[in-house]
Amino acid sequence: MKILVANLGSTSFKYSLYDMDDERLLARGRVERIGEASSPCQISIGDFKKEENVSAPDHGIAVRECLRQLTDPETGVLKDSSEIAGVGFKAVFAKGYTGVQRVTDDLLAAMEEFNAVLPAHNPPYVRAMRMLKKSLPDIPLVAAFETGFHEEIPTRNRYYGVPFEWAQQYGVRRYGFHGASHRYIATRCREIFGADKRIVSCHLGGSSSVCAIANGKSRASSMGGSPQTGLLNNNRCGDFDPFWCSYLMKKLNVSLDELLQTLATKSGLLGLSGVSGDVRDIAARRDAGDERAKLALEVFVGDVRRYIGASLVELGGADLITFAGGIGEFRADVREMVLDGLDDLGIVLDKEANSKIYGVESKISAPTSRIEIWVVPTNEEIIVGRQTKELLERS
Repeated sequence: MKILVANLGSTSFKYSLYDMDDERLLARGRVERIGEASSPCQISIGDFKKEENVSAPDHGIAVRECLRQLTDPETGVLKDSSEIAGVGFKAVFAKGYTGVQRVTDDLLAAMEEFNAVLPAHNPPYVRAMRMLKKSLPDIPLVAAFETGFHEEIPTRNRYYGVPFEWAQQYGVRRYGFHGASHRYIATRCREIFGADKRIVSCHLGGSSSVCAIANGKSRASSMGGSPQTGLLNNNRCGDFDPFWCSYLMKKLNVSLDELLQTLATKSGLLGLSGVSGDVRDIAARRDAGDERAKLALEVFVGDVRRYIGASLVELGGADLITFAGGIGEFRADVREMVLDGLDDLGIVLDKEANSKIYGVESKISAPTSRIEIWVVPTNEEIIVGRQTKELLERS
């Protein structure tokens, strides 16, 4: 069974094509700079790589361009698109829906209902799904929602201190995101250790979150009602007191929508550093003596440490702390900053081992550490592929 797994960003489309009979990766590719005059479109099949510039004014057309590359005789991956049993989307959020769902008009309307909560995520997903439903009507589309892994979070960790009716009528509560990544970490750690462990899972990248996991299930997430909350991200503010909004609207003479746009696109690491939302750029400026870059990294690390602490309390201790995502897997310096000075909590990093780990699965805790520390590269796509296959087989 061949499954195409789709991952959409605000200006990008990435995909992986799997043969889910043996979970073999057949091809992967991406389209970047969607909406610009020219969009790089890349496909990789083993050692074979091809990149060309295409016109991709929206995500729907970007997906079609990737299907064109996959069915090109030069690649030899697919004879035609009918060989794809389904397209699985790493979807994020929909009102009244979670878990793994067939994409229907009702589901798309439910995703649009929360467009204001996820302005960078839901609109491009809905556009791409609608276009594919129309152009490829015989291929099932499946949405694997990020919220699914967090469905069984205890009730006490679900509600805000707001009128109860808001939660009942409008869905205003905590949900949690990065579900595919945290689910993969829970699954992979079970494979490594042969049993479920209490895990503090740190997914650190362009978008970051910390998840407390016990018995393979989410118990608490740093992200709440939207991916804008929790840790500060590359360009999103993270936790922010809403009572500043009225004050800032008056001082800046902006509307609420304009202020929210700033909080969602010009804040986070980018806003604090004034340099970039990319930790690589910020670290380089910090090393050159830039104080704002230094501050941005310290605030980010402080956020991660606070949520690790909250997770340890939620779990009553932990067996594992794991790092995944672009920062978690590749930035030894950030991992060291996050875990500095936690020896009394039984968290002791092997600094020499940590300094040598770059994007590979490895234990990085010292022999004296009561809690093991691991880098576990995530694989969100295979999780979505598995969920899509399971739903199609049940159907």
